Order: sequence, then C-alpha cells, then structure tokens
Amino acid sequence: MKLAFTLNGRPCATEAPAHWTVLDLLRDGLSLMGTKYGCGEGVCGTCTVLADGRPIRACLVLAAHARGRALVTVEGLETEGRLDPLQTAFAERGAAQCGFCTPGMLLAAKALLIENPAPTADEVRDALSGNLCRCTGYTKIVEAVLAAAPGSG
Repeated sequence: MKLAFTLNGRPCATEAPAHWTVLDLLRDGLSLMGTKYGCGEGVCGTCTVLADGRPIRACLVLAAHARGRALVTVEGLETEGRLDPLQTAFAERGAAQCGFCTPGMLLAAKALLIENPAPTADEVRDALSGNLCRCTGYTKIVEAVLAAAPGSG
C-alpha cells in the first residue's frame, strides 16, 4: 500500500505491506532505528512516537493510519543539529542510563510539554506512567522533564 505523510517535519511517500505497524514502517521500511521494539503489546511505551502531536504506541497502530498524519520520532526532536531541550536535560541529569526506554520517554514528555509547558512533578509522572524504565527509578527522568519545561523558569 502507498503511504504519504509527514515524518519529522518533512514530506514522506513510501510503500508498506498492509500488515505492517507504524513501528515496522519506521524501522524496517525507513531504517529509523530510534524507535525501539519492546513488548509488542503496547504496555512498555518504548515504541512511543508522536502522531499529530499526540503519543501513540507504534507497535499497535497499523502503518495505514499514518496516511496524511504528521509523525515525529526521536530522530525528529533535534533541529538544525541542535538537541531538543528535553534531550539536553536528559543527558545533563543522567536520565538516560541504558537508553532503551529513552526515545519513548522523550516523546511522551514532548507531548506533555506541548500541551502543558509548566507541568508539576505529578503531571510529569502521570504523562510518563505508560513508559517503563528498568534502570533509573524515574526520579532523574522527572527532574529532566521539569528542567526542560519552557514554562518552568
């Protein structure tokens, strides 16, 4: 099937088998490896990407649903060679340890900050509650999101 959509701010036209998920499309079809395969059941949040600014589980959504939408992956967070403030905050605060959950965490956090530029710690925890991390204990991740919040200062 033919698909046309926006990917990381650029028009994208490609083909994909009808059974592919957005995760398959990104990794196997477009060689974007930042989006990770975790549980394959939408539970871990590792495959989170943004679709029209809202987080989705790429392992659960068929690629056909990308048609006409704007997708953002972790590769799309940097702009003109500059890391997104979230990426910088994660690096500076040690919020990424093994890094496996980091792309999904970043995108879930980005969606939160788009909607709410000055979240509380509880709001950050709530927004990230569907993203599992086995390394950090979440404290550094929450601190990084709060530090990157444009309305925090």
